[in-house]
This record gives sequence, structure tokens and C-alpha cells, in this order.
Amino acid sequence: MNVELIEVTRRFGRTRAVAGVTMEAGPGVLGLLGPNGAGKTSLLRMMATVIPPSSGRIRLLGRDPGGYGQRRQIRRGLGYVPQNLGYYPRFTVVEFVEYFALLKEMPPARVHHAVAAAVERVGLGDKARAKLATLSGGMLRRVGIAQAIVNEPELLLLDEPTAGLDPEQRVAFRALLRDLGQAATVVVSTHLVEDVGAACARVALMDRGRIVFRGTPDELAGRAEGTSAAGDAPLERGYSAVLAEVRS
Repeated sequence: MNVELIEVTRRFGRTRAVAGVTMEAGPGVLGLLGPNGAGKTSLLRMMATVIPPSSGRIRLLGRDPGGYGQRRQIRRGLGYVPQNLGYYPRFTVVEFVEYFALLKEMPPARVHHAVAAAVERVGLGDKARAKLATLSGGMLRRVGIAQAIVNEPELLLLDEPTAGLDPEQRVAFRALLRDLGQAATVVVSTHLVEDVGAACARVALMDRGRIVFRGTPDELAGRAEGTSAAGDAPLERGYSAVLAEVRS
């Protein structure tokens, strides 16, 4: 397994954002669903080695991120798109993605080809030399995805990656997710249930810092049977049914 979490918690002062999560993830696409404040971003940030857990055990790509040397090795095989991507407005698309390739300690001989391939893969080949300050929000989101996949990561973590993408771009992104999941472990946090149904083989639903459902999209949709759960589609109704059940 590329991700192993055992009783992982994360506190911010008196607030417990993640409350004893145990989870495994191997190759394929895992959709991480949940309402605002459920703890999804905190969980992804721990998996991205941005913040440590307050308690519990994490292993990523077979390594313990608690040690500097192993954490450095993990980051070489990691791709991460945070919810709010910071960027340098005067960088071009290529310069920005190249910068992250170097941060990930990619061999210099590989960088040029890898950057060009990542930029093309997110559909920004015609904007490769454009300054980031000139790009739309959706294009900036795609630049963020390009930097995350430039090193062909074994573990790819995406926090609300389709925010700002138009419907056509979202369809293309779902196809990219399915392709990436052939070899890598992809964890994608989203509020868009339809993205999970279209791209994810497995689903984990969080609420109040805990994982309250694990299974396939079809299994989640099936949880709505015999209920009056709200939603316009089976997956949305299953999502609502699980939350209503755990909160009752």
C-alpha cells in the first residue's frame, strides 16, 4: 500500500480536525468526499507531509515521513495540488512547472522533457510561455496539476482540483485521473460527487474528522435505497443517506 494511516489525529489548538482515521490506499483513484469542515484538507496535508499528525502513525510509499531523510524520499515520489495554490505571477507556465521539478530533485537531464509533457498533458501547450499573471483561474488550476504530475508521482494528492474548470475541462481531467490511476495512487478530495462517480474506483466519506464510509461509488449510491435522502442523482442520495445515518 502506498498510503497507510493508523489512528491518525490532527489538532489545531482545541479543535480536532482529524479524529482517529485508519485508512489504506493502493494504486487507483480514491475519491475523498465530505462536507466543509469534515477534515479532508487536513488529512491531505498530512499525507502530503506538509503538517505532521498530532498522534497516530503514517506510512507513505513504504516510508515514515517523521524522519527527514525518508520524508525527502517521499517527496520525490509525491505530487500535491493544494486547495489554494500559491504562484509567482511573473513566472511563465514552463518556468513554474520546471521550478517544482527541481524542488522534487528530478535529474536535470529529465526536466525539460518532463515539463513539456506535463504541460501538454493538462492542455496548456499553447500557453507554455505565457506569464501566470495573464492566465484565468481555470488555467492556473491546470498549471497546478501540471506541477503535481511532472515527476510522474507514485502518490498524487489533489485538493478540489476541478475548482475553476469548465465542464469540458472537467471531462478531460476525469480522463486524466483514470489514466494516472493505472499506475499511481491518486487521492482526490472534492465536493463534486459526479467527479467521484466518473473517475474514482473507491470512495471514502469523511464527517467531523472521521471516515464514515468506505467502498465503491455503486456501494455508496446503494446506501440511499429505502430512504428519502436528498439528491438529484443516486450517488448524491447515497452521500446524504450516510451523513444522515451517522448524525442521527
